[in-house]
Amino acid sequence: MDRSALDSLDKEALIRLILAQAEIIERLTKRVAELEAKLGLPTKTPDNSSTPPSKGQKPSAPAADKTAKTRKSHPGAHRPLHPNPTKTRDMLACACQHCGADVSGAAQRVCEAYDHIEIPPISPDVTRINLHGGICPSCAKKFKAAPPADMPNGSPFGDNLRALVLYLRFAQNIALERLSTLLSTLFGLDVSEGAIVEMLRASRTAFAAQREAIRARLLSGTVLQSDETGLRVGKANWYLWVFHHEDSAVFVAKPTRAQTVVSDFLGDVRPDYCIHPPRAAEIFCKGGILKPRFRRPLSARKRALFSSAMAEARRPS
Repeated sequence: MDRSALDSLDKEALIRLILAQAEIIERLTKRVAELEAKLGLPTKTPDNSSTPPSKGQKPSAPAADKTAKTRKSHPGAHRPLHPNPTKTRDMLACACQHCGADVSGAAQRVCEAYDHIEIPPISPDVTRINLHGGICPSCAKKFKAAPPADMPNGSPFGDNLRALVLYLRFAQNIALERLSTLLSTLFGLDVSEGAIVEMLRASRTAFAAQREAIRARLLSGTVLQSDETGLRVGKANWYLWVFHHEDSAVFVAKPTRAQTVVSDFLGDVRPDYCIHPPRAAEIFCKGGILKPRFRRPLSARKRALFSSAMAEARRPS
């Protein structure tokens, strides 16, 4: 706005213009003061702000003090040689590496030995079973040979492959899709996710038999310890019970923590000594499973003393 424009304004218009400019000047002055105050603030780091650690810049490490005492040396460590190598290659020298003379006729001994470890090509062992048959000359009916006992008809997957799938799925926690890809990549086996699920389902019988054997070993003793905790199954809240003693343990997953879980596991057996946390002991008492003289839950100190006393009693004299 030039002078001629200002001369054309009346008194009220000039007052409004001055007030508007004063408001702008006041706002800009406050903004300048805020920016000047920020100039004195420290740089934002992960320690003094919400900056993620990946954005922080670590300071340089201090220079090493050359006058500091050096660490005492120790014997070096190396990978030991395999006790049972698959094969051995004896390499004899033909020429001296110093002068080039022929040493093939000289006496030689082992000067150095090392292992070279390699994995052989992995390929599935596929056996094709051909069941022959024909027409019986006696009754004129069709006959067919019986399948071998170690390779029955049905699922094409053998025991070793099933054991590997169970190990990778549960011990290494590999998801079904990744497990199917792994079997295809490493072994050249096309195993679908559905086939893996069938392998897991077929293993129930074997695991149930082992579970019953462990349960029988637990109930044959005089002491039983148990505990329970929360477990998430899908979108539901379940409870994971454990019944154990020494080297034997049975895990039971149930959607309830009622005393029926305990009574179903024990059946008609009542151990002489039951060690449980307060909540489990309360469940045992409500179900009438604990004998009256053992209904009081043991403290942590008494449980430790009891465990040490039982261990001492089991030691051979």
